[in-house]
Amino acid sequence: MQLAPGGHHLARHARLRSALRASALDALIVTSLPNIAYLTGLFASMAALLVSQDELRLLVDVRYLLPATDRQADLDGLTLTLIPSGGSFEDSLAEVAQGYSGGRVGIEAEHITVRQHNYLTNRMAGMGGPRVLETTDGLVENLRSVKDPWEIARLREAAARLSDAAKCIIPKALAGISERDMAGLIEGELRRVGFDKPAFDTIVASGPNSAIPHYRSGDRRLATGDLVVLDFGGILDGYAVDLSRTITIGPASERARRVLDDVVAAQLAAFSAVRVGRPATEIDEAARQVLERAGLGEAFSHGTGHGLGLEVHERPRVTRSRPNLPVEPLEAGMVFTLEPGAYFPGWGGVRIEDDVVVTMAGPEWLTDVPRRM
Repeated sequence: MQLAPGGHHLARHARLRSALRASALDALIVTSLPNIAYLTGLFASMAALLVSQDELRLLVDVRYLLPATDRQADLDGLTLTLIPSGGSFEDSLAEVAQGYSGGRVGIEAEHITVRQHNYLTNRMAGMGGPRVLETTDGLVENLRSVKDPWEIARLREAAARLSDAAKCIIPKALAGISERDMAGLIEGELRRVGFDKPAFDTIVASGPNSAIPHYRSGDRRLATGDLVVLDFGGILDGYAVDLSRTITIGPASERARRVLDDVVAAQLAAFSAVRVGRPATEIDEAARQVLERAGLGEAFSHGTGHGLGLEVHERPRVTRSRPNLPVEPLEAGMVFTLEPGAYFPGWGGVRIEDDVVVTMAGPEWLTDVPRRM
């Protein structure tokens, strides 16, 4: 696995420390595993990171001692705390954080349970540490939404590989193959072109099943006349890319051709609306207006896109505006999907999805696969 050079991680630390100062926090306890990977390059199933203005302390158990030691050698200022064999993760975390008694320590509200919060609060108070843990929302995720040049290069490479895989595998979606077997062929192709693993459970949704946006591939066999939604992605060096195409088995009906054309037009309208400074919700609105004019507005049941990076769904959120959704102006370096769709229970559905990067000069497609196959 390729990891970002140490200098990129140090730049991320500086940006996070600036965000801590703006939030008047003395330290932040990071428990989101993708956030820890972003800040340290360590991919683990259990870890925590304490970040302050003068400290960066990684908490791991013995399973991750060697890779964590490697990261320490590459990152100036990173120190390690090893959870004792048979010890408690929460107790070790409380001991690390209790040195900030009297200070304001933040936690990631989306990535800690109520039980963990209560236990840590009581444990640290009993050790003379902070009596209140301040909840935070998206301090690291906001940084992750704007990719640095190394990340964009990895996502470009991943999208190119995904495009190659799609061009090879989609022609194999033929009448008689089961959805499950087709999904297996796709995942084998993802491995062949070099992905570490699929980014999510591959979707092969045929006939009436294609009307279910997040269908799980089953035993139904593809049949002549079917619409088939193929939605798949891969992880390369920790970064996710995502692609969907809707094909027909045999000649497309007039209705299928019309819906496909309208969904493609909606995606191209969304792409044309992308520019630095524009709210992400306006990109969704551009796609939605095309489908509404075509009489398909009620058939479009999800957002137009989602951010890509260390998670297959992250910020920015390219979806409808709503009162509790913060405004997310697009910035150069953001990478996200554009995936309008239209779904009709009992008949079928269409989704076309590609990956896009925002630049100062405008949007660029990262994936490159014909939209009508």
